[in-house]
Amino acid sequence: MRVVLVGPGRAGMSLAIAAAAAEHDVVAVVGRSFDSAERGADIVGATPLTVNDPIPESDLMLVATRDAAIEPVAARLARHPVPVPAAVHLSGLTPVSALAPLADQGIAIGSFHPLQTLPSPEAGAARLAGSFIAITAGPGLQDTLEFFADSLGATPFSLDDPAKPIYHAAAAAAANFPLAAFAMAADLFKEAGVPWDVARPLVEAVVANAFELGPRAALTGPVARGDSETVAAQLEAVASASPEWQVAFARFVDLLASLTGRADQFAAVLNKEDQ
Repeated sequence: MRVVLVGPGRAGMSLAIAAAAAEHDVVAVVGRSFDSAERGADIVGATPLTVNDPIPESDLMLVATRDAAIEPVAARLARHPVPVPAAVHLSGLTPVSALAPLADQGIAIGSFHPLQTLPSPEAGAARLAGSFIAITAGPGLQDTLEFFADSLGATPFSLDDPAKPIYHAAAAAAANFPLAAFAMAADLFKEAGVPWDVARPLVEAVVANAFELGPRAALTGPVARGDSETVAAQLEAVASASPEWQVAFARFVDLLASLTGRADQFAAVLNKEDQ
């Protein structure tokens, strides 16, 4: 496929590098400035352009701008005839209709959201293989995008446009909320004179259990088994050694108690701690 990338940031360049490695032809990289486009284009052997330049003929346009810029960028691109049959943006939140200015030219529009962290173009390109990609598109474009995802070594799945906000919230929770717990655990281990690295096998096993058994079935530890005396001792230790985490630790206990159906059992322990 001949691909045009609009927006040479981390996500866009991750896809461009992966596409080039999969033997697609990245014909142009379009940036807000020629310099930014040129930096990206040099990596994949493409022609650098700005959003004010005519777009070359291609099979697929990837609009990889930040969410708020998708619609205005599409409008600027649409000032010229766009000889591309299909265009997608990479947002997991923004509706497909943000590309309406291109649809007005008869271009099929959709979205193509890699469910993966893309910290740099090179690392992101490597991580796309084995990842899942959410596709929102009509039947004809769906087939094209599934082919494109398959060619990158990724697994496509369909996502309805109205479901995007809750899907994006789920992705944010999965990617970031555990890190808050890890930050707390790392600080508490430090207070105990124990390096954070010792928790890696435990954490990896817990994550594996979450996907093999389901998050609720994978719950373990004193809250899951109803050991309120142990939890009370933990709360006391956190309050003494790392008081900045006292409230957060208690809230995690409260959440776990609710998930395991033991909210009433732990209410007294948590209320005593709050006092």
